[in-house]
Parts: sequence; structure tokens; C-alpha cells
Amino acid sequence: MDETRIRTLEEVEQFLSGMGQVCPVLQGGKDDAYAWIERTLFRFHYLRINKNSKGIVRRYIMQLSGYSRQQITRLINQYRKSGQIRRSQRTVKGFEPIYTRADIQLLAMVDRLVDGVSGTTVKAYCKRAYEVFHDQRFVRLACISVSHIYNLRSGRVYQGIRRKLTKTKSAKVNIGQRRKPRPNGDPGHLRVDSVHQGDMDGKKGVYHINSVDEVTQWEIVITVERISEQFMIPALESLLEQFPFVITGFHADNGSEYINRHVAKLLNNLMIRLTKSRPRYSNDNALAESKNNSVVRKTFGHIHIPQKHASLMDEFNRKQLNPCLNFHRPCHFPTIETDSKGKQKKRYRQKDMMTPYEKLKSLTNAKQYLKEHITLEMLERGAMKQSDLGAWEQVQKARNKLFDIIFEQSPHVA
Repeated sequence: MDETRIRTLEEVEQFLSGMGQVCPVLQGGKDDAYAWIERTLFRFHYLRINKNSKGIVRRYIMQLSGYSRQQITRLINQYRKSGQIRRSQRTVKGFEPIYTRADIQLLAMVDRLVDGVSGTTVKAYCKRAYEVFHDQRFVRLACISVSHIYNLRSGRVYQGIRRKLTKTKSAKVNIGQRRKPRPNGDPGHLRVDSVHQGDMDGKKGVYHINSVDEVTQWEIVITVERISEQFMIPALESLLEQFPFVITGFHADNGSEYINRHVAKLLNNLMIRLTKSRPRYSNDNALAESKNNSVVRKTFGHIHIPQKHASLMDEFNRKQLNPCLNFHRPCHFPTIETDSKGKQKKRYRQKDMMTPYEKLKSLTNAKQYLKEHITLEMLERGAMKQSDLGAWEQVQKARNKLFDIIFEQSPHVA
């Protein structure tokens, strides 16, 4: 736009009323802007017009230049004194630092020698070094304030000297063997994991111990108050007892509730090999973790359940949930196919689905894996005692009754 055609204050007012709030339209750098402001002030005879007219000219200059009111005032004062507007920009070097890089390095050395004590103690060391032992290196640090010691400590120079980055050292626990279990088609190799039933108001909920046999997918769920030695050892003894076949392998992740000397002693006495998951191999315990979601979470949800209800929930597991899982819940069992290149792929077919008991029964010479007091006839009677849907109906009724009791005794969890 060509604003030079605006010559009178009336035209300026019309321009301002018609433009409203617009963006600056001046082009060029700061020198060009200052020259335009000088010409505008001269064009409208700014020094000779009245106060109202000066306000109109100010708003006009602010509108087109984009400068603030304070900056325009400074430029007008310069025009009033000298009759012109010129840049007076200069680069200021700033304040000279009192404490040099050598002083900061000396402070870091003192901190290193005395193991980073408080600022008051460091000041005392610096003052004594100069006044008592006449060390001229401390001539400036002898008078430093305590607060400024902390300022220098947070600076880049000091941090570059004192900061040391060390890699996290892994804690080596010589309990259990790090490897993926290899059952070789034999039942008795368990995958075990813990499921926590939520926190509320800083209080822990119950814990579920979920164990799954890798070959048959026979599953036992135990509920305990806490995962300390006092509760874990009896729970693991009960868990191992509920499996109908002999247990020879026990695999868990690296949680301390399983990888400790008490669990290792229990398993060693029972001649059970303890293995633990390898780093960066997330599939080592994938079977138990998948059952955590598809069984435990679908049965008990994610709500907080107080620890005092652990025995009640464990009774429900033993009498209702565990038998139903193993006799009346069909599971997928993969068929491994090998292509011409030797690559193996797992196929999950509908016809291969069966319950854990049916999978156990289908194994060659299945009787050899059973415990001495367990027979296939006993297991068959348990499987045929009721239908699958009838068993799940009983589980639903028992679970509803269980949660009614929990919510009645602990209404805040509902």
C-alpha cells in the first residue's frame, strides 16, 4: 500500500477507523523503519500539533510499524532532542565474572577431596587454605559466599569435572538357571507367574499365583495374602500337591518371590529343577502370562480385593475354578508344520482343541507321569461328574457368592 498519499490528520483518522487491528505493513529492516518514522513525524509536524493530534499520529505509527507504545515514545524523544532518529545499538560485553574457570576447578578439587561436604564446610576449607596456609590459589574463594558455592556447583564447568556417569550394574543371583524350559513332550514342567489384585489407599490387594503345565496346559491358581516367605512356601507346596502328575521343572520370571533361597530349597528337596527367564526373551514365560489375562483377570477382574479375603478366594480356586479349568475348559494345542526350507510354523486347528485332562490322557503311556495315589480312572470320574456348561454354571454362582461376601465385608472396594 502507498501510505504517502495520507497527508492530513483527518485522513489518518479515517485510515485508523477503517483498518482496525491489522498486522504491520512496513517492509525492510530497522534502519528503514526508523527513517519512515522520522519522515512521518516531520510530515505531520508532530512537535507543533496539539496533544490529541499527537495521540493520533502515535497510533498511526504504532499501527504500521508494529512497535510498542514504549518504543515509539523513546524514538519520539530522540526526534525531539536531535531532530532525527538513528540507531544507537551497541553490544554490551556484560559483567566480568569474579570467579574464573580456575577457581571453579579448584572448588571441584576441594569437593572431591572432602567428599562433597556442605557449602559452609567448603568455605571454611577455602578460607583456612588462604589465611592459615597462605595458598594464593584461594585468594578469591576465601571470600566466597556459601550460596554462591552452590551456584558454582550447578554450573557447566563444575558439573563437567565432578559428574561421573556409571552404567547400571546388574545384580547377579546365582539361583536358578537362565534358559527356556525344554519339556520334550513330557508333562510336569510348570510356567509360573504372579498376578496382583490392585492397590487402594496405599494398601496392597491379594496375589494370585498362576501355574500352567507347558505340555498339557493343566492350570492351578493359588491366592495368597502377600508374596513373602511366610505365605509363598505353603502356597507353593499346595500348588505342587494339586497337580496329578509328578513335577520336574519350575520356570518363573526374575521376581524375588520365586528366585530366592527358600523357594530354591523347597524345589531342591522335591527334585524339581528351577529355571528363570532370560533377558530380552519375552516368550520364555509367555504361556503363564497369557493365562494371566485369559483366566485370572477374566475371573477376578482388576478391582482391589483386600488381603483378608485371600483364604476365601483360595478355597474358591481349589473347589470350583481349578477343576473347571482342567476338566471343562478346552485349550488350543499347536501342530508344528515344517516347510521345504526347514522353517517351523505352529498351526492352531479347531480339531486339536481339548481340555488339559484330555491332553494328558492322550499322551503315550500317560500313567507313567501320574503320582502314586492318582489314577486315570479317578481323573475320568472327575471329568464326567458334570458337563462343561454345568461346571461353568457352578463356577459363576460360586464366584457371585464370593464377591457378595467380599463386598459385604469390604464395601469400599465395590
